Amino acid sequence: MEQAKQSPVRYHLLDELRGLNLINMVVYHGLWDLVFLYGVRADWYLGLPGKIWQVSGCCLFILLSGFCVPFGRHTARRGAQVFGAGALVTLVTWLFMPETLVLFGVLTMLGSAMLLTAALRPLFEKVPAGVGFGVSLALFLVTYNVNMGGLGFESWWLMTLPRGLYANLFTAFLGFPQPGFYSTDYFSLIPWVFLFWAGYFLHRLVGRARMEPLRRSVCPPLGWLGRHSLIFYLLHQPVVFGVLYLFFSLRG
Repeated sequence: MEQAKQSPVRYHLLDELRGLNLINMVVYHGLWDLVFLYGVRADWYLGLPGKIWQVSGCCLFILLSGFCVPFGRHTARRGAQVFGAGALVTLVTWLFMPETLVLFGVLTMLGSAMLLTAALRPLFEKVPAGVGFGVSLALFLVTYNVNMGGLGFESWWLMTLPRGLYANLFTAFLGFPQPGFYSTDYFSLIPWVFLFWAGYFLHRLVGRARMEPLRRSVCPPLGWLGRHSLIFYLLHQPVVFGVLYLFFSLRG
C-alpha cells in the first residue's frame, strides 16, 4: 500500500503579501508609463512621496525574496530561472522598446542573489542568524549610494569611491555604472544583494516555530497571485503598456 504524500507546508500570508506587493508595483509602473511616456503631470510622483513609494515597494520585494529562500530546496535552479527571466526582459526592451531599455533590472539582481546564496549557503549556515542579519543590513545601508559614486545612505555621505571603479558594463552589474550608463530599471548587485541576505538571515532569526501565524490565509486570490509572481511580473509591463497605448490611441 502506497504511503500518502505529505503536502508541503505553505505560509499563505507570505504569498498574499507578495501578491499585494506585486499589485503595488504594477500600479507604480503604470503611473511611470503615464508620467514618462505619455507626459501626464504628477508632481507628487516625481517628488518625495513617489520616491518613498518606489523604495519601500522595492525593499519589501527584495527582503521578502531573501526571506523565502530557506523554504525552497532548489535555490540555484530558481536563481537560474529568475536570471533568465531578467535576460528576457533586457532582450525584449532592447529589441522593441530601446527608449525604455531594462539593463540589470530587479529580476537579474534577484537571480544573481539566489545563485550566490546557493553557492555560499554552507558558509552562511555557520554564521549566527543575528550577526548575519545585522551585518547584511549594515552593509546595505553603507553601500546604498554606491551607484552615485560613494558610500553612505541618501544624504549621509561617508566617502567618495575611486572613479576607476566605474568602468564598464560588468562594473555596472556589480554596482559601479560607467558614465553614460542607462537603464529604466537598474538594480545592481551592490547594495541590493545585502538586503536580500538580510531577508535570508531574518528567516533564520525568526525561526519556523514563530512563523505559524503566517500559515493562515486572509485573501486567497492574493496568495495565488503571489505564488505566480514571476510570470505576472514578466507580463505586467507589456500589458499595462498595451492598455495605455490603446486608451491614448482611441482617445486621439
